[in-house]
Order: sequence, then structure tokens, then C-alpha cells
Amino acid sequence: MAIPKRNPIFLSVIFVSLLAIASAKVFFEERFDEGWESRWVKSDWKKDENMAGEWNYTSGKWNGDPNDKGIQTSEDYRFYAISAEFPEVNNKDKTLVFQFSVKHEQKLDCGGGYMKLLSGDIDQKKFGGETPYSIMFGPDICGYSTKKVHAILTYNGTNHLIKKEVPCETDQLTHVYTFILRPDATYSILVDNVEKQTGSLYTDWDLLPPKKIKDPEAKKPEDWDDKEYIPDPEDKKPEGYDDIPKEIPDPDAKKVII
Repeated sequence: MAIPKRNPIFLSVIFVSLLAIASAKVFFEERFDEGWESRWVKSDWKKDENMAGEWNYTSGKWNGDPNDKGIQTSEDYRFYAISAEFPEVNNKDKTLVFQFSVKHEQKLDCGGGYMKLLSGDIDQKKFGGETPYSIMFGPDICGYSTKKVHAILTYNGTNHLIKKEVPCETDQLTHVYTFILRPDATYSILVDNVEKQTGSLYTDWDLLPPKKIKDPEAKKPEDWDDKEYIPDPEDKKPEGYDDIPKEIPDPDAKKVII
């Protein structure tokens, strides 16, 4: 999980694969209960620049249960990165669900809270913004223009951003973000279990090269005629055409008396 800079947020996460509605295998779930620090590794990213923020373990300013805690970024304008390891998984021919909840306890000027699905061969202490990943997902808010959910998929070493707009929530309450990837190459993005976007991986990301491209060697022939229309030498005016009056009386017209 990487959280690039900025304002306080809370997080919890779940990562599952669905074989059917009634059957699901949970690959990873974190409720941040007692002992969570033994499962997570805090990165040293940005420490040498004095830009690394500290994590808090808290139930927040307001809550329904003071014992229900999460991790919180504690300082404005800082970088945060933390990761947890789980066993190798294979979601071939299965639906993959990538889900987490987040709460921004203050109005954001500019802040992002992203979850990333990483490979198993990274150095967790060096995990940072440039670490390769398979999925990056989560809300991003910056100014008045950026209020969206990022959904980025990595394919053949290239990070591909979703081409559709997906709105995110901007209040100070807890919200659940869900990314569903299906084996038929369709997807859904939900916020608080309400579908905000759905479609095909092939059309909504540039994962595959275009079916057609311009031929860089193609040239216009020297004798090419640029005129869009040309006179038809066989065209003839219909017989009696010149006798057709330009105007005819309207049989339904009535004289207006004022």
C-alpha cells in the first residue's frame, strides 16, 4: 500500500477472489486489530529527505466503537508507504475483488490514498512511489479540478490509467472503494457498494495496441484530385423543369383581418 503525501486518512483493506456468489476465498484481509504491526512493514521512503510521515494507530476523532481502530497518516504534506505480505495467489478464471475503506478526517486541499497490489520480490523497507505494481486503486483529490478514483493496471511493464472518469467522495466520512476484475475482461468500480463505473478492460484501458494504425509510408498520389465533388457529364435537366413555378398558392392560407 502506498499513500503519496498529504493529509490524514484511515485505511482498512480486503483482497478476495470469487469463484461464485456463494464461494469466495479471502487472500488477504486486514482489520488493523491487535498485532497489526507484526504484519506490516513501514517503508523508509523519503526519510533521507525528511519528507516521511509517521503513522498513528487510532479510532479517530469520531467513531462508533473506540476499539475499532485503523492506521492514520498524521502529518500534512508528507509521504507515506507501508506494505504487508501475503501468500502467492492465482486468480486465473476467477473474479478478483480489491477493496478497502478510507476516511479523510479533514477537508483535503490535495491528497491521495491509494492501495497497490505489488509483486512478491520487493524490498518492503524501500517500497515507494517508483516500486512496480500490478494494480493501483483509490481516491485522489487535489484542488477543484481533481476529485476522482484512480484505477491503474500494469501490463507488459506499462502503467495504464482508466480512460473513464470515476468520481470519488470528498466528505469526512468513511467510504468503501471496490475494484472488481472478472475473467471475461469486464470490471466494475463501486463506492459504498454503488456502481460508479463498469465496462471492458480492453476498451476502458489502452492495454492492447490499436487494431489499425496510420501507415507512415502512405503518400497521396501525384495525380490525386482533391475536389470533393465533380460535375456528372451524363446528368441532364428533367423535361419541363424550367416550367415549374418557384412559388405556388397555399390552399389552406386565409386572409387575416385586423
